[in-house]
Amino acid sequence: MKPKVIGIGDNGQEGLLPQYAKWVYESDVLVGGERQLQFFPDYMGRTIVIKGGLSELAAKLKAEAEQGRSVVVLASGDPLFYGIGGYLSSKLDVEVYPSPSSVQVAFARMGQSWQDAYITSVHGRSIKGLAQRIDGKPKVALLTDETNHPGAIARYLLSFGMTEYRAFVAENLDGEGERTGWYDLTELAEQQFSPLNVLILSAAGGKGPGTRDALGIEDDRFIQRKPDKGLITKKEIRVLSLAQLQLQEDSVVWDIGTCTGSVAIEAAKIARYGQVYAIEKNEADLQNCIDNMHRFRTDITAVQGRAPQGLEAFPDPDAVFIGGSGGEMKELLHACCTRLKPGGRIVLNAATIENLYEANKAFAEEGFATSITLAQIARSKPILDLTRFEGLNPIYIITAKHKEPGGAEEREANAGE
Repeated sequence: MKPKVIGIGDNGQEGLLPQYAKWVYESDVLVGGERQLQFFPDYMGRTIVIKGGLSELAAKLKAEAEQGRSVVVLASGDPLFYGIGGYLSSKLDVEVYPSPSSVQVAFARMGQSWQDAYITSVHGRSIKGLAQRIDGKPKVALLTDETNHPGAIARYLLSFGMTEYRAFVAENLDGEGERTGWYDLTELAEQQFSPLNVLILSAAGGKGPGTRDALGIEDDRFIQRKPDKGLITKKEIRVLSLAQLQLQEDSVVWDIGTCTGSVAIEAAKIARYGQVYAIEKNEADLQNCIDNMHRFRTDITAVQGRAPQGLEAFPDPDAVFIGGSGGEMKELLHACCTRLKPGGRIVLNAATIENLYEANKAFAEEGFATSITLAQIARSKPILDLTRFEGLNPIYIITAKHKEPGGAEEREANAGE
């Protein structure tokens, strides 16, 4: 007999379809959180409170079903929407019967459609990276918890200057203490709410939908070290290097020698559902990177250190950008090549032929294939009523990746034997 997973709201039995309630009372075992089980004080069967690991619960439910007992699992709202239903359906053969999710009900209270909303959860999850995930989205629904509550989320958004959002908070939906209301972020930051709430953000004016920074942010928009303003990966080189990294939306990226953070920031806008880690040895440059991170709404992890020291704290990368090696090229590239995930890429910018030679040699010793682009860029510059071109420093863009079995490198090596 298949366990039934039934969605239930804060109004308890009152909100259940008669057939759902009938299944509950006819079951041999009723499973749910303490709050949900309290909705059925006259239930005569055996109850199991959900606490601890879900794998243990799945094993119990499987054993109950194999012994011919009818089991009902109570879950909040739609069990397949950030709920227990998704896990149980991946482990057991279950039947799922949803009720309206809290997000559906919240939008109903708001009186707005929700098919165009970006929906995510910070319930039991880190808020890290939320800024770049929602930047430019006109409508965002967030499931919260006691740590990432509406006030904390408002303060987080304000730190990234995301003042175009107004917030709608829906508390205790369908329950006795239901309350809903609109708030500005500054007002929201000081408010207290019930732990059971849904937060909806709605963009109005300012940097709203469709106005995210496009690839290739102008150099002068970044905060840079003064008076040495040239210490930044120039826009054209940055775009070419990012193209070589071939980032995906969920890529894990390292930026070594980040300086102003320009590459890390643009990478975070591409890998907005991934993670970006930046390391910089100079304290003042690191602060510029952090300030730029907030200016451009990218929540990257930026730390002070002299790579390769410090890289051990980062997860294995899908892509690595190296803007500066600090004179430890061989050790640095060994660390990056060792940690790079299969199919990943390392892109290194070199301004001198000595660094080009050293990097290419080190990659070869690591068994990596390389391709090199010499980028010689000139920008137009007005002179009176005429236009001339002013050249930027030539840069070698070295792209390295694991050699493919049977690839061109292996065929060439075999041909020479």
